[in-house]
Amino acid sequence: MDSKKQLVIVTGMSGAGKSLAIATFEDLNFFCIDNLPPTLLPSTVDLWTEPKEPENVAIAVDVRAGQFFEDFLPVSKQMHEKQHPSFGKPIVLFLNASDGELVKRFKETRRKHPLVTKDRGIVDAINLEREMLADLQERADKIIDTTNLEPEGLRRIIRQFFGPATAQERLMVAVVSFGFKHGVPLDADVVFDVRFLANPFWVPELRDKDGTTPESQQYILSDPLTEPLLEKLFDLVEFSIPQYIKEGKAYLTIAIGCTGGKQRSVVVANELAKFLASSNYVVRVEHRDLHQTRGQTDAR
Repeated sequence: MDSKKQLVIVTGMSGAGKSLAIATFEDLNFFCIDNLPPTLLPSTVDLWTEPKEPENVAIAVDVRAGQFFEDFLPVSKQMHEKQHPSFGKPIVLFLNASDGELVKRFKETRRKHPLVTKDRGIVDAINLEREMLADLQERADKIIDTTNLEPEGLRRIIRQFFGPATAQERLMVAVVSFGFKHGVPLDADVVFDVRFLANPFWVPELRDKDGTTPESQQYILSDPLTEPLLEKLFDLVEFSIPQYIKEGKAYLTIAIGCTGGKQRSVVVANELAKFLASSNYVVRVEHRDLHQTRGQTDAR
């Protein structure tokens, strides 16, 4: 395994969880720096040139840098093109959340958004920040949507992706099941819609059994369309993932969606995760909407 240390640059929307992320990296024995002006990134990383410095490094950079933030994207590109001798490829971790959730968090904590002024309210500040971060989000190596994540959920994902057991030179694949009625995951790289499969929700004895139960699994896997779907899905990921690796992608999120995210998408996501694990990929499976409260007319 490569002995080079990890360099993680944490960025994203204000209120999306960057402070919690940095605290989690500290728990993983990373040397952490918060709110560093982007132009200081290369010289700061140069401090870790001696073998006696064992730390992995996590650095938070965001719009709090003010006028200096516009230097972030070119500096990030430069650091990717000219890799530091003591570190593996820099990983840009982007934290995101929905506008409504961000507004809610700022109201609950009574903290001021860094772009709020006497002439610009919280909603306009969030919109401006999204515009400022659009290109950076596009180039991020890993995006985590914290809209529906409890704090421990974010900590768990960071530990899984950046913990000491992580094989850093291998692609990390997240397979996420979700319900379209709750929105497509913001961090999805690839999205598959499996709503055409037979729906156990309309079978009275299966309505309240989610996709982790043997009864629902048997019903969905016995649908004549499921086997050819899985075969084509496996073929596609088997072909495309090596291309992502060649491109230098370190993290890939594959989202599988049905109506409510409780039955069909769960079964297909589990089958895909098992296939990827059997192909020796580092894979994490997450059922985002498995425990969502459903209404009377919810068709999963």
